[in-house]
Amino acid sequence: MTGTAPPAALRVVLVDDEHLIRSALATMLSLEEDLEVLGEAGTVAEGARLIAETTPDIAVVDLQLPDGDGLELCEQIAEASPATRCLILTSHARPGYLKRALAQGVLGFLPKTTSAEQLARAVRSVAGGRRAIDPELAAETISSGDSPLTPREADVLEFAADGAPVEQIARRAHLAPGTVRNYLSSAQAKLQAANRHEAAAIARRQGWI
Repeated sequence: MTGTAPPAALRVVLVDDEHLIRSALATMLSLEEDLEVLGEAGTVAEGARLIAETTPDIAVVDLQLPDGDGLELCEQIAEASPATRCLILTSHARPGYLKRALAQGVLGFLPKTTSAEQLARAVRSVAGGRRAIDPELAAETISSGDSPLTPREADVLEFAADGAPVEQIARRAHLAPGTVRNYLSSAQAKLQAANRHEAAAIARRQGWI
């Protein structure tokens, strides 16, 4: 008499431009008997190509990628591989990003401080069609109003919060100085701030950065 075959492992793809973090995630998730890491990518373009080829069950995606942001990739995934569900794993866990992710139908959103056990549990939840949202971020999102800032404006303001000059902000954000100035000017106008430092303070107080 033959025994029942074990359920197929959930197939996972990782997209993160930090090689060390990506490798560590792959190692941690591969230790779980019911999870299989199919491949890794470091950019939006690489991730989109890999996911179209492998059609995994889950894509674990970073928000900050060299050629775009993770939510843009999740939009592409929804078109190229509709059965693949997305889980955002980021060090930029902000209410504005979570609201945008939920509006896109993303089920998972966690900070990179999440433990390996919590991440594995979240991957299973998202694969089953259930949400896996960091509770602290969810509470912040409920209490914060809608941010008028675009994700890039929020990023640049966050990099400006410590008083860094434009050239340093540009290096941090991987943008040209002129582009940084445009984003800062736009953010200041939206927040009716006298300067970028005041704009950063307002945005931080509101939970938008």
